[in-house]
Amino acid sequence: MKRYVLLFLLIGHMAIAQTPIDVNKEFAFATQQYGLMLKSHPDTTKFPQSTKPDGTPDDRKSDWWCSGFFGGSLWYLYERTNDPVWKEAAHKWTMAVAKEQYNTGTHDLGFMLYCPFGNGYRLTKNAAYKPIMLTGAKSLSTRFDPKVGVIKSWNKFQTYNYPVIIDNMMNLEFLFWAAKTSGNKEFRDICLTHADNTLKNHYRPDYSSYHVICYNPDGTVAAKKTAQGAADNSAWARGQAWGLYGYTVMYRETKDPKYLAQARHIADFYLKHPNLPADKIPYWDFNAPNIPNEERDASAGAITASALLELCTYGGPSAKTYYQSAVKMLESLASPAYKATLGENNNFILKHSVGSKPQKSEVNTPIVYADYYYLEALLRYDALNKKGSFKS
Repeated sequence: MKRYVLLFLLIGHMAIAQTPIDVNKEFAFATQQYGLMLKSHPDTTKFPQSTKPDGTPDDRKSDWWCSGFFGGSLWYLYERTNDPVWKEAAHKWTMAVAKEQYNTGTHDLGFMLYCPFGNGYRLTKNAAYKPIMLTGAKSLSTRFDPKVGVIKSWNKFQTYNYPVIIDNMMNLEFLFWAAKTSGNKEFRDICLTHADNTLKNHYRPDYSSYHVICYNPDGTVAAKKTAQGAADNSAWARGQAWGLYGYTVMYRETKDPKYLAQARHIADFYLKHPNLPADKIPYWDFNAPNIPNEERDASAGAITASALLELCTYGGPSAKTYYQSAVKMLESLASPAYKATLGENNNFILKHSVGSKPQKSEVNTPIVYADYYYLEALLRYDALNKKGSFKS
């Protein structure tokens, strides 16, 4: 049922009127589109990822870093609809990545395991999910070298043997869960050390982030690089979003004010950047050389919207701005400019994301994680409106 009502959110002592997004309508479309996606993917060894340059579906295997997002999105559809059809599909695609719990060759187990299994366990308390996640957390922790003080990302980058990418901040929510569930303090300690060293080494004075920091064996920095950004010194849009989301989670889990301050600084850099378009969906890199003739990245917009909808709940003088900016991002993503029409776009929800333009990979295509964070942001937006106020 469509509801066009005036919403008021209390921030401090000020009531702020907002134009509502029709969450019911957005999820109705998402269920139709993903229903078609399920029909086109009967084989759970072929994970929906993107679209190839020739327009055909680009599917991947379970060891690909994005393999958990499809199952995670199915759980969000179940969360919204309470329809057992989505629960069954979500379970099926979640279990399809179970073997990756033993994968010690990647840092992306937070995405691969926690997005599907974490949401599934949160919603159903299925006891089978818990040991899989705990094993996965142990596998992830093997990539942390205490002498270096960060979780190793890729096994090698250029000539460097210990590269760490800003994306790695997204694994920490998984390790916090494992610490609380298992009682193993080591997981929490890894989170704190990794976050502190990333704060120290990945961020510039303007609170933009490098993409790749390459470390020496003693923990000193060997080089500051990029793989997916426009240049080593540029602000790759999705990287800024990963950092914003990651430090917001760090504050949630620790209540340490330095992490809240960092998240706010990142948000302010992002929202005040002169190259951020009016619709607040960024170019793939804030410093891309041919702006405004550069591709937008809907995935960065979706991740940022979701992060801001949590960050705004922690109060502060910019809480209203964070909320309103997130709403604008969702309004843009829900518009025909970024949202597919039914049955098109290889059944993904969002169009116009950029995976890695320097590698000519997934440029101006749908990408599975854009859909995941879009659905998450819609759920967060709806929960905030039902609550009716922020913490001030």
